[in-house]
Amino acid sequence: MGQKPIKPGTDNKPAGTYVEVGPRGGKVDNPRVVTIDKGDRLPPTQEPKRGWVKK
Repeated sequence: MGQKPIKPGTDNKPAGTYVEVGPRGGKVDNPRVVTIDKGDRLPPTQEPKRGWVKK
């Protein structure tokens, strides 16, 4: 926990690797891990209300 999750579809985040987390930033089973480049938009999560945190 610690970081507030970033909503899917958000853009202009720093390039890097992001991990899918629960609505309050907790771990989820089989999280998606994505790598985005500068200016890319964060993709949808596997379930509603989940978000992304930078790894």
